[in-house]
Amino acid sequence: MRKGLLIIISGPSGVGKGTVREFIMNDPTLNLAFSVSCTTRAPRNGEINGREYFFISKQKFEEYIKEERFLEHANFCGNYYGTLIDFVDELRNKGKNVIVEIETNGAKQIIEKLNGNDEISIFIIPPSLDELERRIRGRKTETEEVIKERMKKAEEELKLAPLYDYVVQNINPVQCGEEIKQIIKNKLK
Repeated sequence: MRKGLLIIISGPSGVGKGTVREFIMNDPTLNLAFSVSCTTRAPRNGEINGREYFFISKQKFEEYIKEERFLEHANFCGNYYGTLIDFVDELRNKGKNVIVEIETNGAKQIIEKLNGNDEISIFIIPPSLDELERRIRGRKTETEEVIKERMKKAEEELKLAPLYDYVVQNINPVQCGEEIKQIIKNKLK
């Protein structure tokens, strides 16, 4: 059985990574699986442990770091986020093409570790920083301080676009998703 492809989808917070990923996941021809990340942040309304994230304690997360169990990990806005190596490998060894949806710090770690072996990296950009801020505010889940921190970080993250294999602008999530689906299909040929 052919080992699955690792698909890194990244971009600034609020750019629509989750919406685009959900659209892509609905295409059965791509044989996709979603890599659920770990986080130490509290679940948002409606989030379920094991579906959006594995919600774990800071202590457990730090143990996993020491044990080198993460493909990537980062601390963002006071919380840890990370992708478990075993979880991703298990899916890929079953032939699944695994989507890892992560912030730029984590994507950079994976890109540097894997060096282009059976993975593609896709950076989603917003139409503008103003539109990005509007989307973040529209969530109504972050404080003003966190919004400002996310916007400052987004400006820096957009400078990292050249590190990725592909850059796709998210003006419309369906159009963005179709572009990404085509990128994946071309890589699987």
